[in-house]
Amino acid sequence: MPTRINPSILAADFANFESELGRIRSADLVHVDIMDNHFVPNLTFGLAMVERLQQVSPLPLDVHLMIDDPDRWAPGYAEAGAFSVTFHAEAATDAVGLARRLRAIGARAGIALKPGTPVEPYLDLLPEFDQVLIMTVEPGFGGQSFIDATMPKLEAVAGAVRATGLDVWLQVDGGINEETIVTAADAGADTFVAGSSVFNSSDPAAQIAALRAAANAHAHAH
Repeated sequence: MPTRINPSILAADFANFESELGRIRSADLVHVDIMDNHFVPNLTFGLAMVERLQQVSPLPLDVHLMIDDPDRWAPGYAEAGAFSVTFHAEAATDAVGLARRLRAIGARAGIALKPGTPVEPYLDLLPEFDQVLIMTVEPGFGGQSFIDATMPKLEAVAGAVRATGLDVWLQVDGGINEETIVTAADAGADTFVAGSSVFNSSDPAAQIAALRAAANAHAHAH
């Protein structure tokens, strides 16, 4: 399984996105956190910003919608050209229907689960999704500490994906650094969102390489 490192621009310098994107060219995708100040207590970017990022980003966009009513809003991000659009299980009224709409537009469809949300109801629905995002912090703010208690949930999804042989990416987001990425890789994650550990580094490319190496050393041999 390839290891994907997706730096979160939530930790970037908002006034200099184009140059900031240039600092992370060696990553796999750019993680874009959309927050609406309703689903989570923070406000970040919206569709206009994503449309512009799509024009200047050297990497595909991995959009994470921490918003209410994704059934209404998520397809617009796929139409804007996002490679992957992930919405929250807790916010969607028809997760499967929405995932199918995203796929029909041409994006990979992802479903995200907050730390307290059980994964079992979604295990039988895995063929409908291209990515499962296990939040390793409560969504809303960058710079939080990794929650180890989310790892059994990740292991359950990893086991179900292995059993089906599906091409479902297992993403973790929150508190990912060179130590916690090992824990997550051991539990089966293959796609890692890292914000502050990359953008606060004096050498983001070296940090991306270090994260990738740490994860690869501990990835399960599937």
